[in-house]
Amino acid sequence: MDTTTLGLRERKKAETRQAVYEAALRLTVEHGFDGVTVEAIADAANISRRTFSNYFAGKEDALLYGEEERFRQLVARVREQPPGLTAWQAMRATISEMYQEMGTLDRDWAIRTRLAKKHPALLARQLASHADLERELAQAIADRPAPARPRVLAAAFLGALRLATHQWIEEEEARSLVEIGDEILDEVSRPFS
Repeated sequence: MDTTTLGLRERKKAETRQAVYEAALRLTVEHGFDGVTVEAIADAANISRRTFSNYFAGKEDALLYGEEERFRQLVARVREQPPGLTAWQAMRATISEMYQEMGTLDRDWAIRTRLAKKHPALLARQLASHADLERELAQAIADRPAPARPRVLAAAFLGALRLATHQWIEEEEARSLVEIGDEILDEVSRPFS
């Protein structure tokens, strides 16, 4: 099989995942988390229930897809940071770049955060995803100079990002997530500096 076909197939899969994610988020906003079924999401994304199952295990996975994609980008970009940076510097540089590219954080992020706080099944799925991300991020910084074990640094960094997101939501977005995130990351980094 040539790489053009493979590239097209992968693009189609990514487009389908994105369509399912967008349908899941839209329906959840309209009907509430408990009022949405996998069947309704599949219908809204114009796919079969079986196709849905090929991409996601359940509606929680579909709702968290956007967040997990951002996390994958974060880990990949930390790996791409210049080798002379410490582990903390590489993570900070990456999140700063991502904040700049995003501009203001999209509404989806706030919606997912609020939903996870209200629904235990979604929160459990989100926490499992965060644990996976923590391991991946620790591996991405493992070869960089650091004052602590990679897993400790990854957990501290991601914990600071989660806290910033929750504070941003609690403040009803009065300040930017970037401002809150930088403030919390600065505070957390003091022992690692």
